[in-house]
Amino acid sequence: MTDDDDWGDSCDSETAAALAPGSKDIFVQLVLSFALGITAFTAFCILRPRWKSLYAARKRHHNPQIALPVLPNSFLGWIPGLYRVTEEQVLASAGLDGFVFLSFFKMALRLFGTMLFFSVTVLWPVHEAFHTDPDPNSKPPNTTSTYLSPPFGHRYPDQLFLSTVKDKSKHYLWSYLVFTWFFSLLTIYFMNAETFKVVKTRQDYLGTQSTVTDRTFRLAGIPKDLRTEAKIKEFVENLEVGHVRSVNLCRNWSEIDALMARRMKTLRKLEEAWSAYRSQKAVLSRSAIREDVVDDEVDQGDEHEETAVENGRLLASNSRRDLIGQMERPKIRLRFGFLKMRNRKIDALDYYEEQLRRLDEKIRDARKKEYTPIDTAFVTMDSIAACQMAIQATVDPRPGQLLIKPAPSPYDVIWKNIYTPRYRRQLQSGAVTVFITSLTILWFFPVAILATLLSICTIKQIAPSLAELLHEHEITRALVRTGLPTLVVSLLNVLVPYLYDYLSNVQGLLSQGEVELSVISKNFFFVFFNIFVVYAVSGSAALADFWRIIRDSLSDTNTIAAKIADSIVNLSNFYLNFIMLQGFGLFPFKLLQFGSVTMYPIYRMGAKTPRDFAELVQPTKFNYGFYLPTALLIFILCLVYSVLPGSELVLLLGVCYFGLGYFVYKYQLLYSMDQPQHATGRAWPMICSRIILGLISFQVVMLAILVLGEALYQAVLILPLGIFTLWYNNYFHKQFIPLTKFIALRSIKRISDPGRQSNPDRDEGEQMRLARRMSTIDEDREKGMSFINPSLIAPLDQPWIYQDPPPPLSPAESVEAYSIGRSANQDSTTFDRYSTTVSTSSSLSLGGTHIWRDGGDSNAR
Repeated sequence: MTDDDDWGDSCDSETAAALAPGSKDIFVQLVLSFALGITAFTAFCILRPRWKSLYAARKRHHNPQIALPVLPNSFLGWIPGLYRVTEEQVLASAGLDGFVFLSFFKMALRLFGTMLFFSVTVLWPVHEAFHTDPDPNSKPPNTTSTYLSPPFGHRYPDQLFLSTVKDKSKHYLWSYLVFTWFFSLLTIYFMNAETFKVVKTRQDYLGTQSTVTDRTFRLAGIPKDLRTEAKIKEFVENLEVGHVRSVNLCRNWSEIDALMARRMKTLRKLEEAWSAYRSQKAVLSRSAIREDVVDDEVDQGDEHEETAVENGRLLASNSRRDLIGQMERPKIRLRFGFLKMRNRKIDALDYYEEQLRRLDEKIRDARKKEYTPIDTAFVTMDSIAACQMAIQATVDPRPGQLLIKPAPSPYDVIWKNIYTPRYRRQLQSGAVTVFITSLTILWFFPVAILATLLSICTIKQIAPSLAELLHEHEITRALVRTGLPTLVVSLLNVLVPYLYDYLSNVQGLLSQGEVELSVISKNFFFVFFNIFVVYAVSGSAALADFWRIIRDSLSDTNTIAAKIADSIVNLSNFYLNFIMLQGFGLFPFKLLQFGSVTMYPIYRMGAKTPRDFAELVQPTKFNYGFYLPTALLIFILCLVYSVLPGSELVLLLGVCYFGLGYFVYKYQLLYSMDQPQHATGRAWPMICSRIILGLISFQVVMLAILVLGEALYQAVLILPLGIFTLWYNNYFHKQFIPLTKFIALRSIKRISDPGRQSNPDRDEGEQMRLARRMSTIDEDREKGMSFINPSLIAPLDQPWIYQDPPPPLSPAESVEAYSIGRSANQDSTTFDRYSTTVSTSSSLSLGGTHIWRDGGDSNAR
């Protein structure tokens, strides 16, 4: 088949606007992905030893037995050091969430490595024997693409493969049935084994740590007659599960929260005014110093040069004092009167200081007030076992009352949602769900439009001259056909998690951990529906095709089966390009933290105060909802294509993706990124449920292919596999979900355990190691914390004017603190003490001499 024939006939197909119009140019996509990845990886290896405050921002554990090794500063020397980091060190440094996340990548790596072995040794010879290459000069009917042509010869999957399924002996299709069963059972085996390991690690980890969170539960649905601390304590102790150490009854603290928010806003405005004032003084002082030095050099001569310079820097001359005295303080325009029509300029420093003083007085009075109690309280027991017995029990026979649930960490609680009425939270949750469902469907329109614009046929209609140019340059045409559609879909999907993160925060969830799990669920639903379901049904980026096929399938069930089988094969090239770009192209950019590096100059130019500069050096937050859904989708894609022709290439790319992902995320979790939420490993049940969804999708696709090939016996024998998968899903939820939500009583570390001898599965060496360690990551975070709204007890910050952060003040002290600032600006000697402060006139720098330096974190606390 010549290029001219392909050019003329490809636009006659309904799938011409698909995201993957061809696959013989996979090599171009591979080169593009490697070029992007190698560039980013080289930049990371060069910048890593220079920007340690960015690429080694996480604090190390203080216990030398489990501390992370210091990675060498050489170009590639950090890779062996990272490889040697053990799972125990990962658990101690990154917590359960990081351990679970990396366990998924290791499991996928082992699973697809095993499947790759059988695909190369068994399935590849079978495919080669039953799919002979066609005559290169012939053209299959109605074909629009070739299948895996660069590495595996010229094939036409969409019609040649499906026609082969129909025409060849049905004995060939038994291999599909056998390997569908084998790979499904193999996946369940690996997932089941990894679940046992995760559950055991979780129980040992949580059972040997002691935090206030592990001893606290949240009591919701409290009746009005029990809404006092004394009555709640009496009620819980009457349950005879243990003694109550403290009860924190939640109240409607929205008033004081609003005051604290206003105070922080006013504090930042005051700091900005001081920064502008001191920046102006810094410019004047440097100019005056130069003038004084020159005058002294002229008067005293060269023999007194050194003394003159020193005196000029330490003592301000009369002219310099005049300049400082004549300098204007920053002002703001205050509007007042009827409809704010009158205005007046006033001193900004005096105005914001007075506003801050008044807010401090209001906060001090508000902290003494009594607020209306709500139906939620945090009850801290005297032991973890007592807390777990209460959590795992049904307390009250009335629905919706006196519900005992696990408590989030004190720093994880979203307090404003705690005292938001339950009906309002439910309305918010429902509204967000409707919006996300609509967005998931409507988001397909911009993807379809962009995909259509990047189609060769569309370009030929809109710009014939450009189409002819692409026709003459094969590499450029291949880039447009294969690289750009995949890149567009990937970049568009990067934007969605940020929106879902915002929606999850306004949904009314009670903790950041719940927000994190919600982002994972929402983002996975989006990518699975838009990148897999719609394409698998329609086979193109035209949304009208999707609904038309759904409508036709209601009258003829063979329609949906035929379209799924045809679309899965047609879109194999798009998914191959997608996996290559995500693995080889984008993983090194994640390692580089390209977003942080790119946005740093923008944030740096917007930073005005020392507080703003301190926030620039904070470690980047690792958000599982941004990374896990894409990995789950690629896991499902590898399963779906694990039996079809060319499965060896798909599985090879899957092994590379999860291998690279394991190293990239391992480095980020251990060295460069921070995790703000309490680590409990709750993401593992979500991972397993999505894997089971992938198994069902895999079995449905294989069933559709067998039905289309009229292999009814093989298709019928896949049905028991689907039933078994659904049964295992039910078994998984009954057996493992409770152990991923609660702590088993026998896992809790006690001084003496009579049943310890009867537990032969307990690893004594690991258990003693966990018992000997100093603290876990959550124990370090929760030292001295309690379940009290920070607005009630948080010290009131002083304005951060100079380089070093000011000590916190109590409300009583902060009332009189601001008179110090007024006297400070009258004393030029005081100003000279802080003349080295970073000002808004500092030059932009990304090197180790400014913000990203070894000691940069000193300002962050």
